[in-house]
Amino acid sequence: MVRGLMAALIALALVGCAKAPAPDPRDGWVGSWATSQQIPEPENALPAGLSDITLRQFVHLSLGGSELRVQLSNRFGTAPLHVAAAHIARAAAPLGEGGIEAGTDALLLFSGRPDVIIPAGADYWSDPVTFEAAAMSNVAITIHLPALPSQQTGHPGSRTTSFFAQGDQVSAVALTGAQPIDHWYNISAIDVVGGANAAAIAIIGDSITDGRGSTTNGNDRWPDVLSERLQASPSTRHLGVLNFGVGGNRLLNDGKGPNALARLNDDVLAQTGVKYLIVFEGVNDLGTLTRDGEVSAEEHAAHVARMIGAYEQIITRAHARGLRVYGATIMAYGGTEIYPNNPGTEADREAINAWIRTSGRFDAVIDFDAVTPAIPPTRPACAPSTIWAITCTPRPKASVPWRAPSPLELFAP
Repeated sequence: MVRGLMAALIALALVGCAKAPAPDPRDGWVGSWATSQQIPEPENALPAGLSDITLRQFVHLSLGGSELRVQLSNRFGTAPLHVAAAHIARAAAPLGEGGIEAGTDALLLFSGRPDVIIPAGADYWSDPVTFEAAAMSNVAITIHLPALPSQQTGHPGSRTTSFFAQGDQVSAVALTGAQPIDHWYNISAIDVVGGANAAAIAIIGDSITDGRGSTTNGNDRWPDVLSERLQASPSTRHLGVLNFGVGGNRLLNDGKGPNALARLNDDVLAQTGVKYLIVFEGVNDLGTLTRDGEVSAEEHAAHVARMIGAYEQIITRAHARGLRVYGATIMAYGGTEIYPNNPGTEADREAINAWIRTSGRFDAVIDFDAVTPAIPPTRPACAPSTIWAITCTPRPKASVPWRAPSPLELFAP
């Protein structure tokens, strides 16, 4: 009797399990914009003592769509964060003045509610909202914070001007009494509904990727220009670009933000629709090794081995998620204002670049170092102004073309 009853229950359960789930009409979500999170340094934090403020922040989308969702972050908060309201709108031109286009403001909801309490250490997605946004367009995310968290979460290297003002002004075309501040706070990602083949390219890097030397409000970081190039071709127009550069970032040790291995899950593997990963890290690991004095040959060798181990960990973890992983070589930096020229660390750099090029562990190599102008190691550090060209500061009269595979080859369907 009991055995028969159990058999019947199991049969019913199997029938229920075999039933196909209803298709989600919003399948096809993909990342269009994202940024790394960290604890802002005191000089980069919102001023202490603020309360009841509206915070308007501007971001540059890589992919467009007619429906999107916004991720807010309290990742480094130590207490719940109350966001009393959140809106999205098209940014008014020019950027840097804080306005939005009239008639484009849309309310964001969270499980159907206009406010949300984000737990400490957590990120939080809004509900999907109908919103027409073009690829390579600028949008404004405006939130109302009744109180600032005791420990803030943000991204200091925004290279974009945000604004804060007193009171609830989330729908205002122009904020009254607004104060500018060139950082982002509590915003971490925007997804859009793309086509069936939509995918994203994540780039994990340091200040070069974050946009050091780029124009504030110009959206001319090298990942932005990569996105422009991808959008220019019908065969790659389905790809978004997610910039996870952090100033001073390292593979092995924390700096202004978490090290690359520590942030890989949040910044890359947890992102929506990521298919490719570009790894452009290592210069700060090399430079900090001897910044305060020379170290032994054994310490140099051990440091190189640890850095290679970190690359291998990133590759292994990304491959386990089905991502293609591209390694970028480290450009020469000796004699900069940050790191002194050191023959030992230059040899370390060459050894690591040789491994990136020849180990076969990466699915492809982006050889920035190979196309750097042939000038002495004491030259100023170079940064890619685009994925196709290298320029230096001071910039040479002509950029040097990238002689690696074109984007259409690297990111072919």
